[in-house]
Amino acid sequence: MHATIRRYEGVDQNRSAELTSKVNETLVPKLEKLPGFAGYFLLETDNGVFTSLGLFETPEQGMESTKVATTWIREEKLETLIPNEPKITSGKIVARSNRVLVAA
Repeated sequence: MHATIRRYEGVDQNRSAELTSKVNETLVPKLEKLPGFAGYFLLETDNGVFTSLGLFETPEQGMESTKVATTWIREEKLETLIPNEPKITSGKIVARSNRVLVAA
């Protein structure tokens, strides 16, 4: 299992509801169609930072998810909402818990 973490800084905090709505409605369905998809989470902080976590079977699939996310930002015309390129971290998951709590 591999994880790709994208940290977006400088996100327009006045439009965070718009962003989360679009992620759920249009980005997540695209990611779910990718081969090897194992999960996606989006975290919001209170200072204009959003961080996404994508889980995939291989590193290549994680890289493909970054391409999908980049294209999605352009297609949805979100460049003013997400003005900066993300800081990306990816790698093999080497420890994990099988117990996952998902908040509604």
